[in-house]
Amino acid sequence: MARSSRRPTGPPVFGHTAETHAFWRRTVRAAQKVGAVTPFFLFDPRAVAEGLTRMDALDLGRPAVQWFSTKTQPLLPLLEWWRRQGRPVEVVSEAEFRLVMAAGFDTASLLVNGPAKHRWLPAVSRPGLRVNFDSLRELNALLPLARRDRWQIGLRLCTSEEFDTEFPESPTQFGLTPDEAAMAVRRLHKAGLEVETLQFHLRTQVSSADCYARALADVVGFSDSAKLKPKHLDLGGGWPARHTLGRGGKRLDAGFSPESFALVVRQAVNRFPSVREVWLENGRYLTAGSGVLAVSVLDVKERRGVRQLICDGGRTLHALVSLWEQHALIPLPKRSGPTTLTACYGPTCMAFDQMARRELPRTLRVGDTLLWLDAGAYHLPWETRFSHGHAGIWWHEDGRMTPVRHRD
Repeated sequence: MARSSRRPTGPPVFGHTAETHAFWRRTVRAAQKVGAVTPFFLFDPRAVAEGLTRMDALDLGRPAVQWFSTKTQPLLPLLEWWRRQGRPVEVVSEAEFRLVMAAGFDTASLLVNGPAKHRWLPAVSRPGLRVNFDSLRELNALLPLARRDRWQIGLRLCTSEEFDTEFPESPTQFGLTPDEAAMAVRRLHKAGLEVETLQFHLRTQVSSADCYARALADVVGFSDSAKLKPKHLDLGGGWPARHTLGRGGKRLDAGFSPESFALVVRQAVNRFPSVREVWLENGRYLTAGSGVLAVSVLDVKERRGVRQLICDGGRTLHALVSLWEQHALIPLPKRSGPTTLTACYGPTCMAFDQMARRELPRTLRVGDTLLWLDAGAYHLPWETRFSHGHAGIWWHEDGRMTPVRHRD
């Protein structure tokens, strides 16, 4: 029978090195040797450290501060590792706030972002917090607390570059319009508070440095009209993860250059002599490569020219990003020989539960472990218990393997 017309024309190219594949195979075997049972996540901070080195080398025209985006990877051992590097964290919810407190961060190392903070922030507020206001309602509700606890204030702006990725003709729901922001400045001044930070957040997987250039032009225009002298520029928005592809097979970072981003920022800060620091919140770019998801093949079927692998983990439970991203999928042990169009499914009773569809070796069989690479961003916060339990979590650092959570 003829195969589907949607069959890939060639294997996807993710760009990982052979050393990366060998590292994860070796480390997953080490986890299994001490009791890890699939499905499980395995994380190691090596890729995060490498990403930080790349980002710290950029010349932004001002000192740069790398804030850890907690929502991207709310993992206690990684937060503790980040704290030991002497770096600060950004949170957008009460759960994240309490998690970073448990990881040992102090108020001076904490930035509060996100919408609707007036719902939860009063319960955990403390003196000296850094808070970026997202709306006028939020500001009005929290202003007495901001004065009492001497918060360091920022405004989150909704720039013309921000749009709903599902409906590009519409803006996102975040931040203040220029008119709202001007009103916020007046209310803050009346309360005796100054705006120290101007922030925006474009979206995740920002495709080009040009997106930042357009957003920064809006920030410059607003700051000039409001006669502000901000100390910090907070450039929110996720740089695209390396080694991941879109559904069409193109690398998501194909059009993004960190060096071009740095040039855009240097040009913008020349318009801001008051700015002392540039703040970045790149979670996905830093953490994606720091983890893998290990699953086992439970069953094999052949249907209409497609080989189907039923695994104990998949999209519904562990890898929601597979709906719009393609990640490298490598077998443990290595399998070679002729390939065939293969679809990898999770164990749930959902046709939606397809983690990958591509050419894979026909020699893959029941009992093999498959490694879904670049599982270090958004996999944990989007994990579900649909008809099953949570996966195990293991942390590997400096040769030591530590269980964080056992499989349900």
